[in-house]
Amino acid sequence: MNNSKASDLKLDLAFDSTHIWHPYTSMASPLPVQAVVSGQGCELTLADGTVLIDGTSSWWACVHGYGHPEILAAMEQQLHTLSHVMFGGITHKPAIDVAKLLIEMTSPALSKVFLADSGSIAVEVAIKMALQYWQGRNNKDKQCILTVKSGYHGDTFAAMSVCDPDGGMHTMFGANVTSQLFMPAPRLGFDAPFSLEDEQALRAQFEQHHAQVAAVIIEPIMQGAGGMRFYSPAYLRALRKLCTQFDVLLILDEIATGFGRTGKLFAYEHANIQADILCLGKALTGGYISLAATLCTDEVAQGISDSPAGVFMHGPTFMGNPLACAAAAASLTLIKQNHWPKQVAAIEAQLKLELAGAIEFAQVKDVRVLGAVGVIEMNHQVNTAKLQQSFVDLGVWVRPFSNLIYIMPPYSISSAQLSQLTQAMKQVAASISNENNQSENEPSFISHG
Repeated sequence: MNNSKASDLKLDLAFDSTHIWHPYTSMASPLPVQAVVSGQGCELTLADGTVLIDGTSSWWACVHGYGHPEILAAMEQQLHTLSHVMFGGITHKPAIDVAKLLIEMTSPALSKVFLADSGSIAVEVAIKMALQYWQGRNNKDKQCILTVKSGYHGDTFAAMSVCDPDGGMHTMFGANVTSQLFMPAPRLGFDAPFSLEDEQALRAQFEQHHAQVAAVIIEPIMQGAGGMRFYSPAYLRALRKLCTQFDVLLILDEIATGFGRTGKLFAYEHANIQADILCLGKALTGGYISLAATLCTDEVAQGISDSPAGVFMHGPTFMGNPLACAAAAASLTLIKQNHWPKQVAAIEAQLKLELAGAIEFAQVKDVRVLGAVGVIEMNHQVNTAKLQQSFVDLGVWVRPFSNLIYIMPPYSISSAQLSQLTQAMKQVAASISNENNQSENEPSFISHG
């Protein structure tokens, strides 16, 4: 980079740091950011020419990689014909195409599609659907949502109300967030046994609260931002059984897990169950533009229609955006070509092989892999800013959070690229362990500031 461009970049980053709010950071002491100028395949190019292998799929969304020609072509064609139009009183082919594909790909009972503009809104829509459904069934007592701890469902207010009540974000907003009902988090481990005692504990929650519960919401099989926690399909099967028995709707939030991430097209397929309401997002468009969807059964739709309003009371301005729908239709068509099962299986096998040794490091609590998700859990919370830079220095983009070093790479990643990611993860995890061991052996009067 020449001196002029380098100077301009420094000015731009200074402006960014002073004026632009990034996710989950402080404007008083913002976390550092990297200036990205382009993305291609599984790589991001920084303004200074540095190339990073992306281990996060841009927050789990960009499953086909960057610059995919079929998605770009679909978006470009749509951009020149109809980039946006209101969805009230109007429809268009991209929205119809997406709805057809989603109905075909998901559970047979999910026949109605609401196109939202973000994952959080898809969850808001799902909760409103559940509440309005029971009004249509003349049961106004069912006004609560039951969920589990360690969950995350989004940043808007209804979504916050069903995030983890202790480690989640909504505690600071106090009484402005609706109080919901929480059960203990599912036991950690995809292969963890599910005992009669576990089932009885779940049943006790339903026996106590079912009269006031409109729906249960849960992330199937993998709790994402709440800790990358994998749990048993048996738990999900028991939950579905209890929802049916006690007349409670089941909302499955597949925003993070949908479209192949856990090794099944949808994570609920591990348990062979169906949702009453299903939330989708992130990889829906391949990560190219924001779009989400909430699907429901005929029964749920009829209950909403039978409510006093007679119509579903939600309608975002950018609902059914044609440009986003065109991207989604192209992405879903790629998913339908069915290359992802082989890709995800290969990623899972390589992650299991290459991350296994990290469990030997002193500060590593757990190593776990499911589908195209690899996690090294540390004993203590990590320094995100410091580790983020360490990963950049190693030529990869990995953004840890809490005590987790994890990757969810694009399905199109090569074996060599994935190895560079796993080696970087182990190197950083080892350095944390070494630093902690050194600190424990140093005299207490030495400052580590």
